[in-house]
Amino acid sequence: MKTHGDNFFEDFQLGRKIAHASPRTLTEGDAALYGALTGSRFILQASAPFARRLGYHTRPLDDFLVFNTVFGQSVADISLNAVANLGYAEGRFVKPVHAGETLSAISEIIGLRETSRGDSGVVYVRTDGLNERGEQVLTYIRWVLVKKRDAKSPAPVAHVPELVGTVSADDLALPHHVDFGVFFDTAQSGSPLLWDDYAIGDRIDHNDGVAVEEAEHMTATRLYRNTARVHFDPQAGGFGKRLVYGGHILSLARALSFNGLANAVQILAINNGRHVAPVFAGDMLFAWSEVLDKKPLRKDCGALRLRLITAKNRACGNFPDKDVHGKYPDNIVLDFDYWALMPRG
Repeated sequence: MKTHGDNFFEDFQLGRKIAHASPRTLTEGDAALYGALTGSRFILQASAPFARRLGYHTRPLDDFLVFNTVFGQSVADISLNAVANLGYAEGRFVKPVHAGETLSAISEIIGLRETSRGDSGVVYVRTDGLNERGEQVLTYIRWVLVKKRDAKSPAPVAHVPELVGTVSADDLALPHHVDFGVFFDTAQSGSPLLWDDYAIGDRIDHNDGVAVEEAEHMTATRLYRNTARVHFDPQAGGFGKRLVYGGHILSLARALSFNGLANAVQILAINNGRHVAPVFAGDMLFAWSEVLDKKPLRKDCGALRLRLITAKNRACGNFPDKDVHGKYPDNIVLDFDYWALMPRG
């Protein structure tokens, strides 16, 4: 056999470290294609002159383009035989990434738990994204449901890692030599609302919706080099159709959030998140956000802790949410909690 060996649940061992293939140089072409697939309009990633006025040497790449690129490198070793990616935690965007930089990924298995049915198990993995200088640009934990090769094979000793529910504001990495206070132009950014204009408890209906098209979600998945079978083989996930990659849903939801959060120009951390229900081509996505917390970081900027809810095939005007039993409405597909950087007024 000269082909890549597939990892099923029983192939993982606690503490195993995996260096993933292949390092990838991101280009302006990747940034343009990402913009075409998502419609993202955030000024910091859209305008090089604007970014340079703030103190960046040029515009940084979109945070979710970076995230999905690193994620995609890990798929062949971690989640090729996944049923679904379940959730995220403890993510930090450590350094901005610019066109021309090369990203690689390294993962460590930090938890394993067989499901009650015995035909699959949950794999917990911490993945670090590195640039060509070996500097960490991104780190996050995810957990994924992976099929077993043989349902009768013995299960490993269960170990579920203790995860921090929220990344501390003290651990957020801020861009150095950047001044949001002097040069930030709200006429160009698309909204006059800055950090001081938001309050804890605010709920924002992002109003706009976007249809998930077959060609676009397949192109996006290839852009990130995600090879998980459920995204390409209609039969692999048991749905009879291709499952839309969750990272594409994240990117579309982030793009939708521009309407109401245009000046949330950079993602600093992923606190936690989960994919609640599957999405397929033809579904229409809508989103709303809630301000969970806010922290001043410097005189020129602060952090908003935002909960981004994404729904399919039904607008979010009434802010659908979990009921008293913790059950989501059937149209909710994503519940994502993150810290975003926003200039101060």
